[in-house]
Amino acid sequence: MKQIKLYISYLVFAFISFYAYGQDHTFKGYKIKGDTVVFAFDVRDYSKFTQEYTGQIHDFEDFDIENVVVSGEFNLWSRDNWKMKKIDEFNYELRKHIEDFTDAFSWEFKFVVNNAYWAEPSKKDLNVTKAIKNGRKLRGVYNLKMYAAYPHKDGNACFKLKGYNDAKKVILAGSFNKWNESLFKMEKTKSGWELTLQLKPDVYQYRFIVDGHWMEDPHNSSKTENEYGEYNSVIDIKEYTAFKLKGYTNAKKVILAGSFNNWNKHEFVMRKMDYGWKYVVPLSGGKHHYKFIVDGVWIVDPNNSVKEYDGKGHVNSVCMVK
Repeated sequence: MKQIKLYISYLVFAFISFYAYGQDHTFKGYKIKGDTVVFAFDVRDYSKFTQEYTGQIHDFEDFDIENVVVSGEFNLWSRDNWKMKKIDEFNYELRKHIEDFTDAFSWEFKFVVNNAYWAEPSKKDLNVTKAIKNGRKLRGVYNLKMYAAYPHKDGNACFKLKGYNDAKKVILAGSFNKWNESLFKMEKTKSGWELTLQLKPDVYQYRFIVDGHWMEDPHNSSKTENEYGEYNSVIDIKEYTAFKLKGYTNAKKVILAGSFNNWNKHEFVMRKMDYGWKYVVPLSGGKHHYKFIVDGVWIVDPNNSVKEYDGKGHVNSVCMVK
């Protein structure tokens, strides 16, 4: 049996990734590849472990790892179902599709070793936080943290603050990271400060923290008043969504109408394709009702089994943007 160390991680999630946005700012324990969430367990990273049932924390000693399981709120803290695959002498991995998770903003999770032990990350890790049990922080027990947003050079939301060249540090905080005051440090540029994030489709509020001073985005006219009598800036992240109607190739005109365009009967004229009709529209995150109007006749999407009543006696097709 090989002698190796333990490792633990904690997750606060809503569709997610592992990325370094600077050599000193690296998240551990997870990453994302396309629509797959990858849990990563490296046994070399940790020096303490906790006995699952007693809560006793011990310094690392030689330990034989037989299995590693990802256990969290998303799988009802199962110690058996999400077993990780051993990649090499030190690394374990588990891949899950994003659809395996709900729309909750965050989750807690840990890696359970041999169905009885979990280990402690270093307090110096960027995403470290106190472990919580029954609403109380556990003394001396630390886990990691994961957010719905993450910095990435090719992300879909670029935040810029012009000027403030004399500032020593500028932080981006918002509803996408639970208003964390240190996590998303912006990078200094010739014109000011900048940070690009990858965000799932949704409406977010945010502010800048310039050397400890909170402020709204002076270049974003979209804002909402907060509980302090000040304003939070607002950004609406949308995702291009393709609506397709198969068949009806003999129709002269097909219109896409839905809750996203106030059921306009003329605005979204669909394009004729070999298989039928198509229209692409940017949508905010959430639930959207829609129908097709085929030569003046309203129909639900015959290829979408998800339908709902709208409260007025009408049945509409449903599109969920996550």
